[in-house]
This record gives sequence, C-alpha cells and structure tokens, in this order.
Amino acid sequence: MVCLTCLILVSCGNMGQVLSAMTNGTGVVNAIKSVIGLDKVSAQGLIGTWQYKGPGCAFTSENLLAKAGGEMAAVQIEEKLLPYYQQVGISASNTNITFRQDGTFSAKICGTPFNGNYTFDEASQKITLKGLLLSVNCYTKLELSGISILFEGKKLLTLLQTLAALSGNQNLETVSEISKQYDGVRVGFDMNR
Repeated sequence: MVCLTCLILVSCGNMGQVLSAMTNGTGVVNAIKSVIGLDKVSAQGLIGTWQYKGPGCAFTSENLLAKAGGEMAAVQIEEKLLPYYQQVGISASNTNITFRQDGTFSAKICGTPFNGNYTFDEASQKITLKGLLLSVNCYTKLELSGISILFEGKKLLTLLQTLAALSGNQNLETVSEISKQYDGVRVGFDMNR
C-alpha cells in the first residue's frame, strides 16, 4: 500500500493549489480546523444522537498537517475513504451513536450494534467506548455542522474487524485495510444531529 506522503503528493496536485488554499482566509481557518484538539467539543455538547454524514479525518499535529498540504489533504483523504464506506454500506440510516448523560452509549456501524459505557476527557477530546467484547478509544473534533468521531488507524481496524466478526459483514475489513495507510491521521466519521 502507498504511504500517506505519496498518496498526498500524488492527489494534492501542484504546490500552487496548496499555497492558495493555505493563504486565503477560509483556507487558513479550514487548515487549522483539520488538526485534532483545536476545536473542542464540551462534555455537555457530546450528549445526544449523532448520525453519520460522511467520512471524517483530522491530523494529530499541526506539523503533520503542514507537511501534508493543509486542508486539501484532509478533504482528499475523506474523498478517498468515501467509496470504501459506500462499498460496505455505511450510511446515515445504519450508522449512528448516542451518548447519554448517565455515561452509556449505543451505536450502530453499518447496522451492527455496539453498546456500553463511555468516558470523555474534555481536555484531550478522547472518548473511551467500553462494550461487552470490545474497548476502543476515539477522539472527537468540533465541526461547523456537527462533530467528527475519529480513530487511530489501528484502532479503527480493531473495531471494524470485531464488528465484521459479530455481523458476518466481511466487507467492513476493506475499510480497515485502507485506514492502515494513514499514519498520523485519525479517520472515522463526520456526524450531525
């Protein structure tokens, strides 16, 4: 598989496009918002039901974002993930998560249920989801129209492999394979209410 750097260099186009996106007013704002932890979700803001609206990604540091070419790289990674998500059938009708005030959650990913307890560290934006058979960490990021629930590539791989085994949907492993390409980038789901 192609490493993230090669993927981004090939897909981002010329450097002029990257510089243009980074130097216009919205490009700078969008680039900054592509880094985990800069736009924070409050503990109270997390409560509620969130529906899948598309693939999500964010860089784990501003340095990685700068090396990758800014917001254009984040958008292009999401565009590359979309066909894989569609192939396995991830949609707004079958992928959602509900966070409750009492520390419990219920989720479905491609229709496969995942329930349990969660903890949320507002400072790091880390959510720990603990189910009967699986415990996984993810991170949230505030978006203009909702939030992103994002995983380290290996953690998304573990989650999807477990859900594939439980549901018999081996196509979920396809998404986990693509997620291994993105070192230094968290990938997952953009969600809205």
